[in-house]
Amino acid sequence: MAYIGKTPTVGNFQVCDAISVVNNQAAYTMQVGSVNVSPESANHMIVSLNGVIQKPTDAFTVSGSTITFASNLVTGDVINFIQILGNVLDLGVPSDSTVSIAKLTATGTKNSTTFLRGDNTFNAPPNTGITVADNWRLNADDATDAAETDLDTGWERVDTTGQGTLGSAMTQSSGVFTFPSTGIYLVQFQIYYIMSGGNGYGRAWIKHKNSSTYTTLVSLQNYQIQNESMALCVSTLFDCQNTTNDTVVFYGGSGTNGQVIAGSTSESRTAATFIRLGDT
Repeated sequence: MAYIGKTPTVGNFQVCDAISVVNNQAAYTMQVGSVNVSPESANHMIVSLNGVIQKPTDAFTVSGSTITFASNLVTGDVINFIQILGNVLDLGVPSDSTVSIAKLTATGTKNSTTFLRGDNTFNAPPNTGITVADNWRLNADDATDAAETDLDTGWERVDTTGQGTLGSAMTQSSGVFTFPSTGIYLVQFQIYYIMSGGNGYGRAWIKHKNSSTYTTLVSLQNYQIQNESMALCVSTLFDCQNTTNDTVVFYGGSGTNGQVIAGSTSESRTAATFIRLGDT
């Protein structure tokens, strides 16, 4: 609300700096931390003189930052303290280090791993940087004549010297890959074909499996010449919102006799890479 005249001072109560009495002087300047302060009125102050609390307006008055006693003080008088109350009907701004966590109405769990967010809830800090990076590969050749083949066997996590992983591992069962945590992932799939029959084509798919529903996320097809090898690489950003339902599977195939999808237990030929980029 608006005020006529001086806006009430609110907040932490203040004790003025010590004041030395000057013989035969009634008026003194009030300061806190060597800075002039102006009480709202004499009624917003507690003043002790010679160990006696003084009655406002009768024993002293105030004007701005000046307190004037009803009679001149003399040598030997002691101004014990002057406390400025501010607006006693308003809590105002608390003093430093006076508000404990228990006084907050924040929700959530407060511990060494959480922080207080702007919406007044305790939460774990967001993951920063890459927290999961994993590599898998086929450990043996997969001969196929099918136009679309589910790569559901032979997967292993890479373990060759020089190759590495980061964070929690992906899990795999019958070619269905499950993510260790929700988030946005970069999923990359490379498939290596060796053609020993006639000319044909190679294919690569990344599919989202949700229960029994399969959705193609990305696919690629390329022509292949007899007795040549070929590699196809596809990638997609995958939003894993539920670690139980949001899984991925990989497909290859050509429909050409003699086609081999190459695998190896010592190097990554047909392989998949999973990198968690951030929260979903």
